[in-house]
Amino acid sequence: MMLRNSLRHMRGVTLLELMIVVVILGILTAIAFPNYRDFIARAKRTEAKAILLEIAQNEERFYLQNNRYGTMAELGYADPLITDTGSYSVTINAPDANNFTAVADYLIGDSEADKCVSFNIDGRGIKGSGPETDCWTRTR
Repeated sequence: MMLRNSLRHMRGVTLLELMIVVVILGILTAIAFPNYRDFIARAKRTEAKAILLEIAQNEERFYLQNNRYGTMAELGYADPLITDTGSYSVTINAPDANNFTAVADYLIGDSEADKCVSFNIDGRGIKGSGPETDCWTRTR
C-alpha cells in the first residue's frame, strides 16, 4: 500500500532534472562537434591525396608505355575529376615528355579553404600544397 501511494506522487521529470540533462548534452556537443569537423576535414584531404597518388602512379605506367606523360583523358579520368565527396577538383597541368603536375583544388568555401586549399604532385614525386606547406602530413 505504501508503494502505491509513493508511485502516485512520482510522475514525470522535474524541471531541474531536465535542465541538468540539457546542460550535459550541451557540454558533450561542444566537445564532440569540433572533433567531428576536424575528422571530416582530414577525410577530405586524404581523399585528395589518394587520388593524386593514384594519378601519379598511372602517369608513370603511361610514361613507360608511351615515353611521355598523359592527359587526364589518356589516363581514363574525367577532366576535371571531382572527388567522391565533391570537395576537390583534380586536373593535370600541361603534361609533356618530361614532367606533369597533378593538382587538387578545394571547391568548398569553408574553414578548410583557409588551410589546405590545394595539393599537387609532379613527375619527380615532389609534393606541394597551399597555402599551408604541411598539408600532406597534417593530422589536424
